[in-house]
Amino acid sequence: MLSRVANCLYWMSRYLERAENTARLVDVNLQLLLDHRKLNDAAIGGYWMPIVQSTGDEELFRSLHPKATGTSVTEFMVFQAENPNSITSAIGHARENARMVRDQITAEFWEALNALYLFLSSPAARKLWNSSPSDFFLEIKNGSLLLHGLSEATIVRNEGWGFVQLGRYLERADKTSRILDVRHASLPARGETHPPTQADSLGWAAVLRSCSGWDAYKALHGAEAVPEEVTEFLLLSDDFPRSVRFCVGQTNDALRRISGVAHGRFCNDAEKLAGRLLAELQFSSAQDVFNVGLHDYIDGLQAKLNAIGEALFQVYIFQPFHLPGEEEFRQQEEQQQQSASALGCPARLPERSTGP
Repeated sequence: MLSRVANCLYWMSRYLERAENTARLVDVNLQLLLDHRKLNDAAIGGYWMPIVQSTGDEELFRSLHPKATGTSVTEFMVFQAENPNSITSAIGHARENARMVRDQITAEFWEALNALYLFLSSPAARKLWNSSPSDFFLEIKNGSLLLHGLSEATIVRNEGWGFVQLGRYLERADKTSRILDVRHASLPARGETHPPTQADSLGWAAVLRSCSGWDAYKALHGAEAVPEEVTEFLLLSDDFPRSVRFCVGQTNDALRRISGVAHGRFCNDAEKLAGRLLAELQFSSAQDVFNVGLHDYIDGLQAKLNAIGEALFQVYIFQPFHLPGEEEFRQQEEQQQQSASALGCPARLPERSTGP
């Protein structure tokens, strides 16, 4: 597979996952604000600014908007073209990557992606947003889930499929950790304990809803959102498909499916880093996370996920251009001369490049 094709499939999948997770995050925060009354501008900014910070776009946001309000943050994260991570931008980037590798995806997948892009580009999207943000986000999430289902049901399980999986699960792991990091400020300092307030419980439940994990969490732990249990569920669960541990496991599997290397071994840095991170998550507990500090732990986790992505690009995408050296030319000449002698034909020497 061409590295260009692998790159497009990877980013197509990653941008689709990014759009869905952004929709989840903003939607749940809007729902959460409905449970709070008599909030002044400072308090509202305190609810919205962590959402921007979780995406890593705080500097860009401040350059475009004077302060964090519901209107400015939602515009920035949903529609603003200057924000490369907004929902509209992410879907546009996904479509452009898909367009460049049309032969690698099915007609059904392309049509569904194009329909989602056209919806976001139409006046109907703004109209639906103005009338019901919740229905607007439902449209985005349903479109993303439809594309996920179509990829599972129609795309051939070849090397390209491996890169689709890598993009999806690396992005999902990153976004789950960022969504969880939104709540770190509500935690007591290390070494201190206090029962969560009603507002804290609502906030932690909102984090679970952002990841579609509320029902699964309740089945395991009941209806009270306890920070330690929520953290363990979203970071370390090996069963919940949006947990970081599950996503890293899928990433590890996809890397080995591409290279053919068995589990427990590695042939490149991406496989080594993914296997190492998976082992750390498998043998960690919520207490280990809180001993480090939730925010510091997630910062380290995101750095490790970024390192896997960078190593993946070094191995498969950024292939160095190689020119044969003098020794290689000499060996080629000798081999061709020997072959020509055996056949009784004059040897033709290989052409030498005169430039880069």
